Amino acid sequence: MIRVGLTGNVAAGKSVVARVWSEVGVPVLSSDELAREVVRPGGPALREIQEAFGDEVLAPDGTLDRPRMRDRVFRDPEGRKRLEAITHPRITELRRRWLSERRREGEPLVATEVPLLFEAGLEGEFDVVVVVDAPVELRKRRLVEGRGMNAAEARRIMSSQGDPAEKRRRADHVLDNRGTIPELEEKASALLDHLRATAGATGE
Repeated sequence: MIRVGLTGNVAAGKSVVARVWSEVGVPVLSSDELAREVVRPGGPALREIQEAFGDEVLAPDGTLDRPRMRDRVFRDPEGRKRLEAITHPRITELRRRWLSERRREGEPLVATEVPLLFEAGLEGEFDVVVVVDAPVELRKRRLVEGRGMNAAEARRIMSSQGDPAEKRRRADHVLDNRGTIPELEEKASALLDHLRATAGATGE
């Protein structure tokens, strides 16, 4: 089974690639979904987060107030490290469990969307790393116009992530997303054809 790590900085277009692959039958795991799972109400991670950051990071219904938490940690690098120390080991365990299940099912190729793959030192957990990238100003515009962030918040989030040029250098494949969504979809499909061919050759 070929394990593909799909990464790239915020608003680069990872979710588009993940959707294209998922729609044609590739098992795709989202780290954001895992992050939501590990902080579910009643779980140990949420209790630890509450103890570390206080009741103000909880929404009225007892769930994690993700926008408030995000705003807080992107303003406080040390707070971000505390949050990651609580959540990352649990996310990693869930990811490994999911990969083991897919391997037992005989899947030839799976993909995991990991925004901070290089920052977290996870490249060794994947056979192939694919980076989706786009110019800085274009990604900032997507955050502001597409996701409703203000410019200052967009800059904080973008500056907290690793150098995209370095990620491109370390990747096995790079998908450039400076064009339209259909263009990225076409590139994603072509790369998937290549990866599937590689998986088939490996399995022979």
